[in-house]
Amino acid sequence: MNEKITGSEALMRALQDEGVTTIFGYPGGSIMPVYDALYDYTRGPKKAFNHILVRHEQAATHAAEGYARVSGQVGVTLVTSGPGATNTLTGVADAMLDSTPIVVIAGQVPIGALGTDAFQEVDLVGLAQPISKWSYQIRHAEDIAWAVSRAFYIARSGRPGPVVLDFPKNAQTELVEYHPQKVDFVRSYVACPPLDMDAVQQAAELINHASKPLALVGQGVELGNAQEELKVFLEKADIPAGRTMLGLSALPSNHPLNVGMLGMHGNYAVNLKEQECDVLIAIGMRFSDRVTGSLKTYAKQAKVIHLDIDKSEIDKNVKTDVAVVADCKESLPAITALLQKASHSEWRESFRPLDEQEREKVIEPAIHPKEGPLLMGEVVNMVAEQSADDTVLVTDVGQNQLFATRYFKYHHKRSICTSGGLGTMGYGMPAAIGASFGVSSTAEGETATGQKNERRTVVCFMGDGGFQMNIQELGTIMEQQCPVKLILLNNHYLGNVRQWQDMFWNRRKSFTRMLNPCYELIAKGYGIAYEAVVDRKDLRQAVARMLQSECPFILECAILEEDDVLPMTPPGKNVDDMMLSLNEY
Repeated sequence: MNEKITGSEALMRALQDEGVTTIFGYPGGSIMPVYDALYDYTRGPKKAFNHILVRHEQAATHAAEGYARVSGQVGVTLVTSGPGATNTLTGVADAMLDSTPIVVIAGQVPIGALGTDAFQEVDLVGLAQPISKWSYQIRHAEDIAWAVSRAFYIARSGRPGPVVLDFPKNAQTELVEYHPQKVDFVRSYVACPPLDMDAVQQAAELINHASKPLALVGQGVELGNAQEELKVFLEKADIPAGRTMLGLSALPSNHPLNVGMLGMHGNYAVNLKEQECDVLIAIGMRFSDRVTGSLKTYAKQAKVIHLDIDKSEIDKNVKTDVAVVADCKESLPAITALLQKASHSEWRESFRPLDEQEREKVIEPAIHPKEGPLLMGEVVNMVAEQSADDTVLVTDVGQNQLFATRYFKYHHKRSICTSGGLGTMGYGMPAAIGASFGVSSTAEGETATGQKNERRTVVCFMGDGGFQMNIQELGTIMEQQCPVKLILLNNHYLGNVRQWQDMFWNRRKSFTRMLNPCYELIAKGYGIAYEAVVDRKDLRQAVARMLQSECPFILECAILEEDDVLPMTPPGKNVDDMMLSLNEY
């Protein structure tokens, strides 16, 4: 007779079988049997996992996201039932909108108590279903191996995303013979559609006949590990490429065909040229409203080619002339093979005057101001100038995010973690924690059992609003000694909302000014190195000291209270209505 083990022990073995090394979690009553089993798997001869005790369950999911985004692996979160489970739902929704592979495992009351309003009972499967790729309740221990394998397969395959496993307490304590399972097929779920060579041929023909082609590069290139295939494709056909916010590190900032960031606060030239190009090639991006502006006028002059692994994205927002539904790591080389070597120098040169306008009116004043208080752009630029090429940028949400993504530099794949689709304030600090563990674990399968890799620095830009939304995670940083560099851009406002109030609501600043605590005392309480910068003459050396430190570090910068993000396309306006000055509105 084979050995019988508890369901909790079976979960440990199933996670091992999936290559899990790092877990972000918070214990509680309904997950206690699992945590008891986990005890032996985090120390001694059985050691397999590094468990990171966060201070809030929402932070556990954001940390799992940061880990997944940097490492290319599935992030794992372990929590209890009731509020422990519901606290993860913001992170689950965030991961769903940003296609981030995480698996959330939550305790649940025993199945005999379901439906009785038992203590900390909540219908997690029902709550998670609309915001996850799959949610499932493991009702019996015999289902654990299958459910875990299926969960990881769904989370990482095709268009990645979050999976939620609800784990009743009875299944955690039941005895079962453990037999590993490998799920690599789910009926009715087509993870990676077969490549349609007719569509490939049509796409290549359109590109070969284009005189003004423009590529829009999204995070799908990163998710498909197709960064090199992208460069070969662009270089053969000499196609300028804009990048979405989540796709910024899919193409290096200094690549000659990179023409900037797309979107509401992206770069001037590429946004205007979307309305001039004759062939628009969207690669692994979803035509977000923040990219397109008004759909009524967006790129109506262009033939649209859309490369995406998710068929539901085709024609969802922008009508496509040719759809290539496949993994871009497969579709890009297939199209490239049919392309003629081309030169579009005149078309590319037409971007330059617009770039110069933006540099003169927006960029130089933002990063090299001559007087007045510190600006967000100059702080970001100073950190970017002194950071190593493989530094990972993490941001919170708001003006800090928009300035950071605009002015940071990207040279290495998987170098950006930010909340795109959901725009979750409080994302930054826990995501930075996860990223600091993710840099020691790669998609090629290196182990990360407790060893943080110092080779890649993690910098995180936050506003004072987002910082306080998950400020308790300073405790996690303190305990783990995560060497993250936290740059607090403090303007005493919910800055992005304040900017919109000034622009669209007659400057009626309704509850956006913030009375903030003394961050120096908070940093001292957590034993984290801290420095404040008020005068720009002190900025360079302060940034240098932060980046040279091997420990966690908070750099607080006193920012001009009414620093505005430009350029900007007002909401609902055409993409080429982008303003270089607020006086234009």
